[in-house]
Amino acid sequence: MDDLDEDDRFDELCFLADLEPKERKTYAVELFAEGIPRSYPARVYAEMLMRNDKVKQKNKHDNYVASLSVRGDCANSYNLLHHHGVSFESELNGIRIYFDKRQTPDLYGKRHRRLELQATQFYTSDEQKAQGYGDDVLWVGNTFGLGALRGWNGQAPTMVEPVKTRTQRVVAYGPLRTIVEIEDRGWVVDQRLPPLNMTLRYTQYAGHRDTDVDVFFNRDAAAYRFATGIINVKNSVEFSDHRGLRACWGTDYPSTDTLKWKPETVGLAILIPQRHIVSEEHANTDNYAFVVGTDNRHMSYKICYCSANEDFGFVSSTEWFEWLKLWRHEVEHPAVWMVK
Repeated sequence: MDDLDEDDRFDELCFLADLEPKERKTYAVELFAEGIPRSYPARVYAEMLMRNDKVKQKNKHDNYVASLSVRGDCANSYNLLHHHGVSFESELNGIRIYFDKRQTPDLYGKRHRRLELQATQFYTSDEQKAQGYGDDVLWVGNTFGLGALRGWNGQAPTMVEPVKTRTQRVVAYGPLRTIVEIEDRGWVVDQRLPPLNMTLRYTQYAGHRDTDVDVFFNRDAAAYRFATGIINVKNSVEFSDHRGLRACWGTDYPSTDTLKWKPETVGLAILIPQRHIVSEEHANTDNYAFVVGTDNRHMSYKICYCSANEDFGFVSSTEWFEWLKLWRHEVEHPAVWMVK
């Protein structure tokens, strides 16, 4: 049960179900006025950590926080949080979101299907690597990474600046879904238009490698234009169905330190509802981009990725792109729920 608006009252009950095509299942939900929720094994994880200067091991920091806000003129918000921003995972993926003007989702690639970020904190030790733990698998720079939302100046994406304040928070820790939010207040998206308050909500469900992205604005945002997409991984192969599903498969070093790191092969994807798409931009050296918009105060899309290191995933662009077609079909044909 999750308290989504943080008023200390539960708002939603979340549960997961496996359904075969045309299968029907019946569930009974009983509500109680008293008591406490049961504890269940965690299948997702989220954390925010302030740096602890007394801790020398990069995967042992322990200054846990639930939320952090900075002013727009903060000199270096990127280095305030350990691993540079909030992180979350399911058994299949791991994402951190940079706490700066880029707000980029960066990726953790796993070898085995399990939770790992509490142990590695995105800084996997040599001993952990020998034990089969994953690691950072993507260099993002100033690109979209995996689906960062930016402004659009008519020709190119713009960073999320200037802002009055910038906040990251964990809304729900699990056990079946984790929810994190990035809030930008007073964002001047376009000098010709009033500033916007924007909240990006990332929802990660257990057993899923895809992540839901919901964008909320404090005013009607129909006049504004934004940009999102995925990084053009070095030497990547592109796929697009020209209806909002765009993906790539490529190999590059995840760091500028090419002696310490090995090249990593990843598959990336973004799925945007057609009603939000203004244009699909030609690929450049940085990104596979879309210009997007909304006719109200809300916008949504999904992001997804895989690592070729996985013993449970995909080993070629052909396999990845074929799975994405099935993913789109599943997203567009959800289960039908009836409440009696």
